[in-house]
Amino acid sequence: MTYLPNAALLSAAALVLASAPARAQTLTCDPSCLEHIADQYRQAYREHDAKLAPIAHEVRFTENNVEMRFPDGSWDTVTREIGPALTVCDPTTGNVGIYTTIMQNDVPGFLAIRLKVARGAITEIEQMLSTRRNLSGPPTPIGDVRTFRHDPRIARRVPAAERLSRERLIALADGYFSTLQNNTGEIRGTRFSADAIRQENGLKFTGIEKAFRLGYYRFNARVRDRDYFLVDEQRGVVMSRAFIDHKGVLDAYTLTDGTPEHSPFHEPQTWALLELFKIEHGMITSVETTFTAAPYFMRSPWTRRD
Repeated sequence: MTYLPNAALLSAAALVLASAPARAQTLTCDPSCLEHIADQYRQAYREHDAKLAPIAHEVRFTENNVEMRFPDGSWDTVTREIGPALTVCDPTTGNVGIYTTIMQNDVPGFLAIRLKVARGAITEIEQMLSTRRNLSGPPTPIGDVRTFRHDPRIARRVPAAERLSRERLIALADGYFSTLQNNTGEIRGTRFSADAIRQENGLKFTGIEKAFRLGYYRFNARVRDRDYFLVDEQRGVVMSRAFIDHKGVLDAYTLTDGTPEHSPFHEPQTWALLELFKIEHGMITSVETTFTAAPYFMRSPWTRRD
């Protein structure tokens, strides 16, 4: 599909790229350009005014895996952004990732966003919004938007000499999901720092590797439709989309240390998520994810049909 922004949007995009060479204006958007567009998008979203951001006429828009005409969904109901927002970007693919917190009147929520930028215009918008009202099935971790803080390590740039290749960063992130799937205690293709943390819908967890080595997450039957669409090489960050399926057939099981456990899932259930991994020195140091309940085995409109 070809996206043709109108003249006003093209003018806004041109302002963003005013300092770039003419050829670059039509083909590329560097990190500063992408981050500026992300800020414009957040302002447009908060103010319910799409004209404040360079959004293409035929933009493709989804929220919680449902495709709809733009604007709709929380674009109509957001009342304020709590923030501060965390923004990462990938000039190679034109993808921008945003993690932030919002209010819809009295309803707090954790919001993850993927924007695709092409020739200075936003052509794709993917939002994952988690609130207590759209979470279901145990467990339902969600934190407090008023006290939540992003791990400051995520935004820090990795020294150039210590940066890993895109392929290696993706492999370590994928190893996390492989370890999470049918978790038996084996660490599969990834590594963790001793102080690694995971924040799920604003709720903080420590001891990530310990839980994996215990096989605590044995009830995760599949982590599927994994898509690593954004690699911020300067920050050592990978942003991904995936679905975690629970078949509901596992009840009692035993941890690797002999402790008996029971699965909290007793019917087919799926989590849909946008998850971010911070990687330093070849190890995952921080994970941030926004997820919500989805119909069992649901697929994203963005998932490639192979």
